[in-house]
Amino acid sequence: MLTDVCPLSEARSALDGEQPYSRAAWLGLAELGFQGVTIPEAYGGLGLGELELCVAAEEIGRALAPVPSLSSVYICAEAIRLLGSEDQKRRWLPGLANGSVIGTWAAAERTGEVLPGAIATSFADGAVFGEKAPVLDGLAADVCVVLAKGAGGASDLAICDLTGPGVRRERVDSIDPSRPLARVEFDGADAERLGVAGEGWSAYESLLNRAAVLLSFEQVGAAERALWMARDYALQRHAFGRPIGANQAIKHKLANMFVKNELARVHAYYGAWALSTGSAELPLAAAGARVAAIEASSFSAQENLQTHGGIGFTWECDCQLFYRRARLLATVVGGNQVWKDQLVSALEQNNEQGRA
Repeated sequence: MLTDVCPLSEARSALDGEQPYSRAAWLGLAELGFQGVTIPEAYGGLGLGELELCVAAEEIGRALAPVPSLSSVYICAEAIRLLGSEDQKRRWLPGLANGSVIGTWAAAERTGEVLPGAIATSFADGAVFGEKAPVLDGLAADVCVVLAKGAGGASDLAICDLTGPGVRRERVDSIDPSRPLARVEFDGADAERLGVAGEGWSAYESLLNRAAVLLSFEQVGAAERALWMARDYALQRHAFGRPIGANQAIKHKLANMFVKNELARVHAYYGAWALSTGSAELPLAAAGARVAAIEASSFSAQENLQTHGGIGFTWECDCQLFYRRARLLATVVGGNQVWKDQLVSALEQNNEQGRA
């Protein structure tokens, strides 16, 4: 389906800001049931599991589909499914499941790592005050899961209707306009608490671990397509009477891309296992998947450019689309160093438990 309705020209058209996402791809995914894979049938979903969602995520990454998959499916819908009250589920999940409602999340308020003590946005008496930026897919979203400071200074998660009063949005420039960012200002916007009061930060960390695994599959899909794009060009481009792929330097580039991609795939499937089984190893598996996927997608995008040579750096060449997507996805749920720190901490914890 994505091959038919979402060629690379869809991602390219988004560079000009013509649309916040590909409606054709989003509607096509809705017809297949992608948005409702893990949502129970009682709320309009398919009632399947995370493994099926991982399979779909890889294909979305392979197509570089400009759709709000991370924001709406991996984080917002999952947050409401796992933490929401019965009323909240009945209000939001059916629309999220059929794609008619787009969700997102808002945590960051400045550049750098999101930390609980740095959250200034407040939530009290059913209203949110503050500013969040950058918010991925914030221009297209209808509902947002907001990380805010609640009563007593503890962190809370809140569901906010972005179409209601007290919300103002504006575009934020980014390296990949096919997945646009926004600044969202909340001035007394109506909201409801999501989950248990005062436990917003731990719930947010759990959501990020889940999203990291799913996002790693998107990155693996994009990295693999970049590899084959470089391979195809190396076979077609001739220099001095033979394909450039015959040169050892190009062979080494492609081999190194393949190795990093396969390592990332292994980590992604470890994460998929931990996610689908509810394993206590999820923080470790998610961190490993995230680090490996960032490195694989960034490396493959860069080497794809280098393999194409001078033409790869031009506006007309599609290499830039892979590079843009790789750089954006490397930061949206925390950068590489954040996840490396979590990986080390999880390994240390496992070692301590083993000695005990």
